[in-house]
Amino acid sequence: MNCEEATKLMDGYLDGELDPITNQTIEQHLRSCGNCEQAYETHRALVRTIGSAAPYYKAPAELRERIQSSLREEIAERPTRNVVRDARQLFRRNQPELRTSLWGTPWNWLGLAGLGLAAAIIFAAIINLNLVPRLQRPGADQLLATQLISSHVRSLMANHLTDVASSDQHTVKPWLDAKLDFAPAVVDLASEGFPLVGGRLDYLDNRTVAALVYQRRKHFINLFVWPAAPDATRTPKIITRQGYQLLHWVDSDFDYWAVSDVNVNDLRTFKEQLAAQTSHH
Repeated sequence: MNCEEATKLMDGYLDGELDPITNQTIEQHLRSCGNCEQAYETHRALVRTIGSAAPYYKAPAELRERIQSSLREEIAERPTRNVVRDARQLFRRNQPELRTSLWGTPWNWLGLAGLGLAAAIIFAAIINLNLVPRLQRPGADQLLATQLISSHVRSLMANHLTDVASSDQHTVKPWLDAKLDFAPAVVDLASEGFPLVGGRLDYLDNRTVAALVYQRRKHFINLFVWPAAPDATRTPKIITRQGYQLLHWVDSDFDYWAVSDVNVNDLRTFKEQLAAQTSHH
């Protein structure tokens, strides 16, 4: 990234509107370019000054959840309603012509056949326009994976890796227990090569979750934990995206997502060691 590109993206970077990879690229450029770093600090100071002077009212969390729920329902229902409405209008419009053709002369059967073919083509086009985009939308796991990567990268960039920084599981666990409506197991895996760094609260899939942070040599592993749904899939799953590995598994109590840029074998070893330790808790 050059200075011109960084300048164009500066507003989006300050407002947190860019994707994690672009954010990381800008961070790298700012560390190596003194002029851009100075411009960034000046711009950030201006934003803070305006923000501190202007009144700010935070919307309640319940309002955000209601809006998100309403949008999801609208998106889910709209394609079906469009197909039904368009199909009804199509056949209602064509029915009088079909009745007229039935009472006409024999050559009108050719017109009837052509009309039926045209109706079939139009109906197929309606289905294609309304249903195919829906089928091509990313699944729930893919959307969640995007959130997980964003949270992982954001924790590394914003110098907010932990809310409670400690390698002592008896310090991290009580802190999390006091702030969550569930009690995740916290273990230190230093002897297995994955020392505990600390923990924090995060927000994923419309709920507050625990984020436990472990280290593998110079790499960090974010382990996101929340209560498992009764119908949750128990089969472990690996997703690779944008240079990050995501490992998902579920036990009798909790849903786990481990996110890191370590290799897949290290992440699998981490999961096995953690599962062996948490089974005793």
